[in-house]
Amino acid sequence: MKAATRLQLMLMMFLEFFIWGAWFVTMGTFVLKNLQNTNDGHVGQAYLCQSFGAIIAPFIIGLIADRYIAAQIIMGVLHLLGAATLWYCSTLTDFSAFYPLIVLYMVLYMPTLALVNTVSFNQMKNPSKEFPPIRTMGTLGWIVAGVLIGWLAWESNHKLDLTFKMAAGASLVLGLLSFTLPNTPPGKRGQKVTVGDIIGLDALKLLANKSYLIFFLASIAICVPLSFYYNFTNPFLNEIGMKAAAGKMALGQVSELLFMVIMPLLFVRLGVKKMLAVGMAAWVLRYIFFAYGNVDAGYWMLIGGIVLHGVCYDFFFVTGQIYTDNLAGPQFKSAAQGMITLATYGVGMLIGSYMSGPIVNSYKTGADTHNWTSVWLIPAGIAVVVLLLFVLLFKDRNAIKQEDLATAAAAH
Repeated sequence: MKAATRLQLMLMMFLEFFIWGAWFVTMGTFVLKNLQNTNDGHVGQAYLCQSFGAIIAPFIIGLIADRYIAAQIIMGVLHLLGAATLWYCSTLTDFSAFYPLIVLYMVLYMPTLALVNTVSFNQMKNPSKEFPPIRTMGTLGWIVAGVLIGWLAWESNHKLDLTFKMAAGASLVLGLLSFTLPNTPPGKRGQKVTVGDIIGLDALKLLANKSYLIFFLASIAICVPLSFYYNFTNPFLNEIGMKAAAGKMALGQVSELLFMVIMPLLFVRLGVKKMLAVGMAAWVLRYIFFAYGNVDAGYWMLIGGIVLHGVCYDFFFVTGQIYTDNLAGPQFKSAAQGMITLATYGVGMLIGSYMSGPIVNSYKTGADTHNWTSVWLIPAGIAVVVLLLFVLLFKDRNAIKQEDLATAAAAH
């Protein structure tokens, strides 16, 4: 790959995740502080946008990008439309106007997560070696967005509308940059693509494997407590008085990078079942830390809960992607990944977002205060139940090769 192309792809990936991290982390606080007459139920409702985007994105990719339009072109159009949508969102003060716009934005944005990978892989001869440095720039973009929001004190100064403007500006830049990226023509031009192909129905035969079925159901269930983290960690940290909360939350992405590096070593020693179990146990510990942490003597617990993101995400979701990839084999590999993504970020997060808002709202103790100990013990309890059922029922001891781990980690 030419050096100029590599720099283009790295900038593309940086901006892709900078955009998401710029508004998504603090949206819960924005909904509660910047929009009129809102409560915690509206926060959960707002975060449904990710699930709707995840459900609709495969159809945009499968029916349009894979068949008719070059990946870089459709990505440019989506980001330019997204820039206008985000900017308009920043001007709104009413939830009824904000909500359909943010759902529309995620329908535009979620397909680009696959498109940036498509553009990248199309330029590579050895993706397992060439892709990780480029994908790392995406995580760096998310981190920089969080640190920047914290440094500018937009949370404490009630200027979170600027996060949407910042994301809109980055989306405009990436939209224009996309048209200069190397040509990535449709990979399935002229081929017949069915709805079953798009949502991965061919991979349903994997569910005949009892252990994979247990993993599949556990993946959906663990996304319920995951929703509590995504939706309410930033409002929680701001409410209890943590300064530059968005910047502190970026430590979760730093942790994710570090654990990704050491995962191959741990994987050889622990295997699939223990890796998945450790990931779920980390969810339990994270929420216990949040339940009993504070900005005084318990500050270390808050930071610990954030830093555990690397274990929570990498050990369960990345291991799960590897397990799915290995079990599916080359014939159903893409279908299987599509199926598990739709199940987790679509169905699982959808259930979690619907549940989390009313639950948090039921523990309000004042106009702007909550009994957060009781709130966080609920997702901790859900994670405990999922963990125990998984440990008891999951029996698959199939080994996963080191090279399979390296390839899947690179794709992540």
